[in-house]
Amino acid sequence: MDELSEKKVPFFFMVDFLVEKVEVYTEDNLKENGLSIHFQNYTNTIERRAEPKNVQLRAYLESKESYRKGYDEVQHHLQLGNSYLTNYTRKTEIEINLSLEEIYHLSKAKYKVLYQDQFVFFSPETFVEIINNEIFTHPMKGTIDAAKENAIEILKNDVKEKAEHYTVVDLLRNDLSMVADDVKVNEFQRIDFLKTNKKNLYAMSSEISGKLKPEFQRKIGSIMRQLLPAGSILGAPKSKTLEIILKAENYDRGFYTGVCGWFDGKNLDSCVMIRFIEKENEKLYFKSGGGITHLSNFADEYQEMKNKIYVPIH
Repeated sequence: MDELSEKKVPFFFMVDFLVEKVEVYTEDNLKENGLSIHFQNYTNTIERRAEPKNVQLRAYLESKESYRKGYDEVQHHLQLGNSYLTNYTRKTEIEINLSLEEIYHLSKAKYKVLYQDQFVFFSPETFVEIINNEIFTHPMKGTIDAAKENAIEILKNDVKEKAEHYTVVDLLRNDLSMVADDVKVNEFQRIDFLKTNKKNLYAMSSEISGKLKPEFQRKIGSIMRQLLPAGSILGAPKSKTLEIILKAENYDRGFYTGVCGWFDGKNLDSCVMIRFIEKENEKLYFKSGGGITHLSNFADEYQEMKNKIYVPIH
């Protein structure tokens, strides 16, 4: 990645959650490797005008007792002070009357990727953007059902959601400081509207920026090595929280909550790989979750995991 970015060669990359698997593709070998991507400023697919479908999505949710095992493990470490924020995710079997390819083409999202017949995701969350040697990140933490009365005010003032958002902003500000100077928070607690096939959501995000240090300019690989795993889907502090996640979740996230990006030869756009449907042994699984703090309420967290099982088709 460093070599290609230094030579200003456009490429697409994917890094899995544990930063163990890195895949890099130049523009001309995306299609032959079964990759369809649709980013804000680049796509290698023609948008199909498909007839709108009545989406039928059924989730076979794990029991609250099963969810609670990992949740209690996370809370145990939060109470001990081993973590301030832990992103706890689950893997839910689903059935849907669409193929992965149809989901890709019909979904409305900021970032979409279809990888062969293995997975599709439709992510609303930017990881980092690099524009003219300035780096930006947009942590997204905190969601609420948009139909609730005074939903925006409730979200902005919810003690648990605020604590979670403050923690992630602080973590990513520190992360950016490893590769950039003059790091600052430009926008705090912005509210974004997410339309889904089931219910509409409000999500809270912020923007942090800095100027790349000379040794990281045109070195996309070195930047990613410093910043990954992404703090917004891990927690803080990173190393101890990762240990807690691996014990509590008891499944392999794979590329889910990893990061992928498009470098156009000059600038970079990248996203966190969330809102993720994966095929495994001819079954489909939706991976979803949320940030847990010591202020978290079990029922609310279980509900948030359920709320995020949706497709943005409308």
